[in-house]
Amino acid sequence: MTAAPTELGLPGYGQVPLSEMPLHAKDLTSDQEVRWCPGCGDYVILATMRSFLAELGLRRENLMFVSGIGCSSRFPYYLDAYGIHSIHGRAPAIATGLAVTRPDLSVWVITGDGDSLSIGGNHLIHALRRNINVTIVLFNNRIYGLTKGQYSPTSEVGKVTKSTPLGSVDHPFNPLSLALGAEATFVARALDSDRPSLSRVLRAAAEHRGAAFVEILQDCPIFNDGSFDVLRKDEAEQRLIPLVDGEPIRFGRNGEYCVVQSGFGLEVAQTGSVDPARIVVHDAHTDRPEYAFALSRLSDQDLGHVVTGVFRNVVRPTYDDGVRAQVAAAREQSPGGLGQLQQLITGPDTWTVG
Repeated sequence: MTAAPTELGLPGYGQVPLSEMPLHAKDLTSDQEVRWCPGCGDYVILATMRSFLAELGLRRENLMFVSGIGCSSRFPYYLDAYGIHSIHGRAPAIATGLAVTRPDLSVWVITGDGDSLSIGGNHLIHALRRNINVTIVLFNNRIYGLTKGQYSPTSEVGKVTKSTPLGSVDHPFNPLSLALGAEATFVARALDSDRPSLSRVLRAAAEHRGAAFVEILQDCPIFNDGSFDVLRKDEAEQRLIPLVDGEPIRFGRNGEYCVVQSGFGLEVAQTGSVDPARIVVHDAHTDRPEYAFALSRLSDQDLGHVVTGVFRNVVRPTYDDGVRAQVAAAREQSPGGLGQLQQLITGPDTWTVG
């Protein structure tokens, strides 16, 4: 006889029950044809996600993926779980409703740099500010792919595209700085081709209770090919700054570079030229958001330096827990559980017309 499943004890999952039988990546593969362009970084993310989700041991019926519009937003079709392909930029709003009303679901938002940072920017920052218990995964290829190659809110200054033939004059968003400015309780970044690091980041995000924001740098081979190639070649070790909680921030092939305090911010220095005591020890759990924000500012448009890993991971009450607690309290104070709720809805200022 198979033992009854038990609830996960990890805080991010809430009341999501475990699967009676262990899942494998193929169990999460739908019968839909994957219709991304050959070479798209989305394939790697999809394969990583399937393997990672199977390892969590969740039931497929307790997985919910909500997407907006864009290439990345086809994601729900390719997973054999529940999903909603919603409307442009509004995925966080729909996910909020699901998180509040269905604590038994593990809710994920799949979005792109255009979908979430342009028309959906307002929904994104408020989902993060409220600390909704959802995991938001932003695929950032720094271009509009589905609509055929216009510049996006993350395209670098001077970017020549179909909509900016003389080069973009817009200053782009730094997605992690934006998320940290909205006081997101979990913020991380990964590179699509680095599957081990991507899996670690996604697992940490899933285990977090509250709004988890993960930016994935992802290649678009058709309209922005090679945009992140400098992070995949030999010299990438001099550019990528991986974060390990509790460890000094050193990088380079032999740790020849490091991160040190500089005034109110942080800067990169040569390890041999500084006192070891000055090297910053990474603390993702500090409640000071300015530290994680300073880390996010080390990443620049030309990819001279790109910080990866978990920037921030702190605990704060979630919006959905608060709403459910209010509803429960109102029901307890009302016979039958409805009178007090109705009074709260109608309030004292009502009129009879006619």
